[in-house]
Amino acid sequence: MEGQAQRRPGTKFLPYSTVSFGAGSSHYYGDLAGYRQVLRSTFILPRWNATLGYTRQFTPNFAARASFTYARIVGDDYTFTKHNPQAFAIQYARNLHFRNDLKEFAVTGLYNFVADGRDSRVRAKLTPYLFGGVALVAHSPEARTPAPPNNGDYEAQKWVKLQPLHTEGQSQPGRDKPYSLVTIAIPVGIGARYRINDDFNVGFEIGYRYSFSDYLDDVGGSPYPDPATLQGVGVLMSDRRFERNAARYKNATDRYTVAQELFTADPTPFQTTVRGADGILRDGYILTNISIQYVIPGKIKCPPIR
Repeated sequence: MEGQAQRRPGTKFLPYSTVSFGAGSSHYYGDLAGYRQVLRSTFILPRWNATLGYTRQFTPNFAARASFTYARIVGDDYTFTKHNPQAFAIQYARNLHFRNDLKEFAVTGLYNFVADGRDSRVRAKLTPYLFGGVALVAHSPEARTPAPPNNGDYEAQKWVKLQPLHTEGQSQPGRDKPYSLVTIAIPVGIGARYRINDDFNVGFEIGYRYSFSDYLDDVGGSPYPDPATLQGVGVLMSDRRFERNAARYKNATDRYTVAQELFTADPTPFQTTVRGADGILRDGYILTNISIQYVIPGKIKCPPIR
């Protein structure tokens, strides 16, 4: 490869840095978009992300990166199940949704499959790589309030933050504590960079983040709480099984008709006591990213003449 061909044996590698800006898509997995339906969960409600990064290439094969990503993830029971509500009756009946704007600061290590040359000017033309590391994620899930009774006024519905509402009875006797709005995540993935010229690369990568929180979606798998233990709008946001509409949509009145048909056929999905899936895996998300990378060259030295 180009980079290897221009690094003579015994020539010391000169570290260099890059700064990058990228954007791409985000894809959520959790109680509202299960891992068991991975393809459907990946493509049902993609959203966006934007990333700033700084990378230091320490050796021809190894680099470290610090990055900040702002990403939105979304989940919605109605969207996930509306084309086959009979197959997902419990989820269709539950009728929950959320959006969450994630602020992720990550430190990752990168392994290049193709070694760089002796300095930034003779780096490889195409470099695939693996990455893995640790991330700190700040988040705060939100959901849209129900429409006023007997009123389909979509504009009257408001997005409200869910954690302060204790929708699963958090802080009540026998219940979990309120979940933290900061969590740890483990990012792993693959990518590739393409050398445009001495000063710029273009890159693409796809990475999965496994979070240590089961509440990126505000659903952790606890039983529905007693409404008497909730306050204010928290009563409405906790149990949405018998709402006429799907709250995220202006025109989803058909939900009520289908829900009535499902209830008549089998009321069990509307009477289940568990609010979430309570699965083994916690919430996660995938980020894709296309980036432009500016190369900050190191101090260039001529190789020794032998």
